[in-house]
Amino acid sequence: MKLGVWLATANTAVIEMAKDLRADFAVFDLEHGIFDPTALDALVGFAAALGVLPVVKAGAPEGRFVMEALDRGAAAVLIPQVRDYGHARDVTAYAKYPPLGCRGASGGRVFGYRPASASFYRVEDTRKPCYVMIETAGALEDVEAIAALPTVDGLFVGPTDLALSRGRPAYEQSPADFADIVRIAAAARAAGKPWIFPAWSEAEQRFACDHGASMMVVTNEHGALKAGLQAGLDSARQRLEAVGA
Repeated sequence: MKLGVWLATANTAVIEMAKDLRADFAVFDLEHGIFDPTALDALVGFAAALGVLPVVKAGAPEGRFVMEALDRGAAAVLIPQVRDYGHARDVTAYAKYPPLGCRGASGGRVFGYRPASASFYRVEDTRKPCYVMIETAGALEDVEAIAALPTVDGLFVGPTDLALSRGRPAYEQSPADFADIVRIAAAARAAGKPWIFPAWSEAEQRFACDHGASMMVVTNEHGALKAGLQAGLDSARQRLEAVGA
């Protein structure tokens, strides 16, 4: 199984650490994160050069954001907030070139800074996965049909938004939460496609392994930073208390 990290800023140090710690991929969250376009362009290239696959979460479930992520050189694109089957069909088309989809041909990094070969477009469609985030009640209702779309290469669970959309007060790793995710995993398996889970806790990681997830995001930039700061401060306070300082 491939393991990844989650970034909300263009932090090159995290990518270097991820490489040293043998992370397989990094998700760059353009929906909720802070990414200057120029910095994102450099970060995607930097991650790819280090062997940490850059997976870009599009800023919105719209064609121009999907194409922007892929044109930056993303190894894969995540599409958030997909409403239902019709929305998934329309927006994922922008991740594939005609005749399969409607992605526009660009230039630059994607093409290796040279003219495209005759086989380029079909190869690009195959090697750059498009993952739909299942995080709305409508997408869950249509998940089997979404998974079967030829423009969809896999499913990515958005557990918090999904729980809220389904009328629960929060995502609490409850039986209802996991039942929804089991359905997503089953839909992916039936379509012969992978599913990916942001599995922060031990229980979530066990669940992902038990249900055949292909990839897990297991730590995030801000959470790791806060945990490190907290460990240092707590340790210092305990020492000070021990000496009565």
